[in-house]
Amino acid sequence: MLRLKIVSPEKVVFNGEVESVTVPGTSGEFEILVDHAPIISSLEIGTVTYVTKEGRLSLPVRGGFVSVQKNEVNVCVEV
Repeated sequence: MLRLKIVSPEKVVFNGEVESVTVPGTSGEFEILVDHAPIISSLEIGTVTYVTKEGRLSLPVRGGFVSVQKNEVNVCVEV
């Protein structure tokens, strides 16, 4: 499992375990799975989608950035 934390300037939007995360990267949408290589990327307008045990959830965003390291995904976005 991945540990995902999504924060906006106003609040923590999500903090928990997920199976995967899809983000709207500057060079195109990409998916983050368990054991993904470390990465830092800027995000464009689009949708952050993440899969939990309860199902698939989506969050429209206006940009931000994502960092991945050791199965921890941190997403800072403007919603």
